[in-house]
Amino acid sequence: MSGSPLLLMAGADVVEEQRARWERKRSRTAKELLETEHKYLEQLDLVITFFVTILKAKGTLKPAVMETIFGPLESIYSASQVLSLHLERGNLGLGLENFCQKLELYGHYAENLEQANKTLKEQLRKNKSFRRFKKLQETRPQFQGKKLEDLLPLPLQRLQQYKHFLRDLLENTSPDSAEYQKLAKTVKSASEVSQWVQDIVRKRENSLQLLRVQKLLKGQKTQLLTAGRWYIREGWLLVVPSKGKELKRRMFFLFSDIFVATKPCHPLHLLNSNKFACTAVYPLHQCEVDKVFGHTQSQGGLLSLSFPHKTLLLMSSDQQDVNDWYQSLKAAVRRLKA
Repeated sequence: MSGSPLLLMAGADVVEEQRARWERKRSRTAKELLETEHKYLEQLDLVITFFVTILKAKGTLKPAVMETIFGPLESIYSASQVLSLHLERGNLGLGLENFCQKLELYGHYAENLEQANKTLKEQLRKNKSFRRFKKLQETRPQFQGKKLEDLLPLPLQRLQQYKHFLRDLLENTSPDSAEYQKLAKTVKSASEVSQWVQDIVRKRENSLQLLRVQKLLKGQKTQLLTAGRWYIREGWLLVVPSKGKELKRRMFFLFSDIFVATKPCHPLHLLNSNKFACTAVYPLHQCEVDKVFGHTQSQGGLLSLSFPHKTLLLMSSDQQDVNDWYQSLKAAVRRLKA
């Protein structure tokens, strides 16, 4: 029993050492958060000072147009100013707790960003005085060659940084400290808003892909722009005919609910030389996918897609391509049936 006090002292030393390590890492992260917040504010200030404030005073753009282009940027700027003051004073927990209530602004900003870019382009095209004003402001030395278009996405980039900083701070905060719960709440909010923003970006990218493929197709018979449809992949595959005919090289487009087969239009066609003619649209909810060969490291492979009234045999000489198509098709069918 005589060794017990020594063991207790050794245990206490380990705990203290862990606390000191946490504190060092936490201080380092808090310092980095403040430094990057200052840089972020400097860049936001360029937009607020040289665009928003002056444009409001001059009346170059209508208030509704201003609201569309800049969204809640002024509120985001104010929230960061308050956070920066708290961090400078060492009030990390209180500063982040208050900031947590403002994180929703970033989600609303993300929702508005696509329309903001469209409106900005439109104004630059038809509003000569705004075009001149923008060009003049961007030549100021403070901008260092940056354009307004480079600065508008900054809040969304900063949101991702917040998520990492907050997670690092939480990991290096003692669970029994007063600030732990406040930090945990802020981390949860930042993660939720970040997910919200990622979903917005994914939907926007998907819409662009659907529109791109729609423009690739000849005519308007096949309508791809349907709510809930997701673009997955595209590529060339060889169609194996049921009878002894030649293999047909076809371009396929895979979506979350349909599999579209197309063939290139004639290269000398005046309007459609770079387009594809749709030859078939296969609904995936009635599809069974099998790999006929291509299980081993053989050259290429063959896929079988079974529908109620047709079986499609697709081939590629690229083993990896076959595997990728197989995985993508299986996953799409599985999600649809689930």
